[in-house]
Amino acid sequence: MSTLEAGQQTVSRDLSKRQREIQSLGPWFHNLHLPDGSQTCPDHWLGDFPSFKWRQIARHLPDDLHGWSCLDIGCNAGFYSFELAARGASVLGIDVDDRYLRQARWAAREFDLSDRVHFEQMQVYDLVRESARFDLVLFMGVLYHLRYPMLGLDIVCQKVNRLMVFQTLTMPGEEVFEETYDRGFDDRELFNKPGWPKMAFLEHHFAGDPTNWWAPNHAAVEAMLRSAGMKVTGRPGHEIYLCAPDSQHPSSVATWNAAELQSASGTTPVQGALSI
Repeated sequence: MSTLEAGQQTVSRDLSKRQREIQSLGPWFHNLHLPDGSQTCPDHWLGDFPSFKWRQIARHLPDDLHGWSCLDIGCNAGFYSFELAARGASVLGIDVDDRYLRQARWAAREFDLSDRVHFEQMQVYDLVRESARFDLVLFMGVLYHLRYPMLGLDIVCQKVNRLMVFQTLTMPGEEVFEETYDRGFDDRELFNKPGWPKMAFLEHHFAGDPTNWWAPNHAAVEAMLRSAGMKVTGRPGHEIYLCAPDSQHPSSVATWNAAELQSASGTTPVQGALSI
């Protein structure tokens, strides 16, 4: 056997071992392009996902993220976390699914990024008990899976120091009905106008997923973000919003309505037991 043939067999054995590792961690939802050329989900039904989503937002983020702290909510196998870490950021990725987190931790070692990326199993709502804030927050593909979407959004937006990238499933249409301010009880027919901020509630399985609960329209997305204390600064792609904290219009949960968020999130100190 020639040296070239021996080398080819070694490469083949290494690739076979890598493929077995990938398969043992599957199924995958993120198609990661690993350093050796392997891919974790090359036949993804959405195509090369989420690479094509990243290409939409990448140029809107700083190329150099050294010194930035980042939060990747619903990190899955860590694709976005790794892209941010590759730009120098320190990243916390969170997800509720232990399988995805096992994939992400394995991939972090493959990319040699374990020193910059940390993964934790937690719910969005758990962030309310964390004191840390983040320069950049990715909140993509999560809102419509939340049973309590505005609570989740309020909690997340209080953690943003500089930028947030937000994405969610939406209802069709880009209309925005502007005349929503200070309406009365007799104006309820306006709720049916195209562009009035509204959400569709998905009672039964949608797209085969029982955790798909909500689909806001475009107007509702913008209104909810404003209500959470954010201003929309850009639209890199369909259903994607760039946001920044709006110091001129902070969220009510950071001001006069803070007690409601505390109560809804279980962070209000209990003064005493209820009695009947």
